[in-house]
Amino acid sequence: MQILDRRISPSAKPYVIAEVSANHGGDLNRALDMVAAAAEAGACAVKFQTYTADTITIRCDRPEFRIENPDSLWRGRTLHDLYNEAHMPWEWHARLFEEARRQGIHSFSSAFDETAVDYLEALDVPCYKVASFEHTFIPLLEKVAETKKPLIVSCGLATFEDIWQTVQALKDAASGPICLLSCTSNYPAAIEDSNLRRIPAIKTAFPDCQVGLSDHTVGHTAAIAAVALGACVFEKHFKLADDRTSVDAAFSATPAELKEYISRINDAWSALGEAKFGPASAAEAASMQFRRSIYAVADINEGEAFTIKNIRCIRPGRGLHTKYFKSVLGRTAKQSISYGTPLSLDLISE
Repeated sequence: MQILDRRISPSAKPYVIAEVSANHGGDLNRALDMVAAAAEAGACAVKFQTYTADTITIRCDRPEFRIENPDSLWRGRTLHDLYNEAHMPWEWHARLFEEARRQGIHSFSSAFDETAVDYLEALDVPCYKVASFEHTFIPLLEKVAETKKPLIVSCGLATFEDIWQTVQALKDAASGPICLLSCTSNYPAAIEDSNLRRIPAIKTAFPDCQVGLSDHTVGHTAAIAAVALGACVFEKHFKLADDRTSVDAAFSATPAELKEYISRINDAWSALGEAKFGPASAAEAASMQFRRSIYAVADINEGEAFTIKNIRCIRPGRGLHTKYFKSVLGRTAKQSISYGTPLSLDLISE
């Protein structure tokens, strides 16, 4: 997968997306400040959400239109009321995308229905995100597939069958490259609910797709583990440091926390290195001298036999390899050898 100038692959540096979500608080200036904060923190991209309350739901007070989960941050609110507060005015998009370009950071959005795709296409976004709750919204997937642009799909709540159907629908529509994000759709998500072993399982089942993590946990532990499991795309909600009241503030990282998050992910990726053996660097190779090798530990006369009293396997490693120790015993010295001399084949009689 390629998004503008960035290659998306486990062998490339992680692609970290700073998710604005509803943390703009209905204030364009705060949203612009968030773009700058994401760039300053080192994010690869800043992401928005393109919907209105009416493109997601209807104004209705029936029980199923109200959030009743006792653990939800938004318990008691109707869906329409919540999304009406949380949505970002569509007329902001062009200004925010331009600010992202000025800051040198990618920008795109989650499209929540077909009209959002049409709107974002007019702004020439480089890729699309589909949120977990839209994972099974096949008409939206088909619409996004028509753009042929890279597509990042969150898999919160998704069964294996759900993911298979989504990938198949995208492939049937000849979509652009796909990245599937492991995700736990709790806000915040408990670390023990991360189930990160899904990441290699998804990669094995869908080898043509990249895999990543949409991270709703607090902190960076899950992300570090996900790097080791092959995740190459990361999405994290963030907020401005003084934000205590926005819809998603309770589980979002501050700019300082986002910067630390990105730093830890990049360190973890750097630590993976390559599946190679031997010294990893010139600095490590210098430590080879601290291996053991065969040295003379007494003065040895020409023709004298080598014994456990006059040769030993000691540090440093400048002498003959220790694997020859037993075969050297009983042989004789070709010449006089002084104490502390590394043994070599030319000092041993044939």
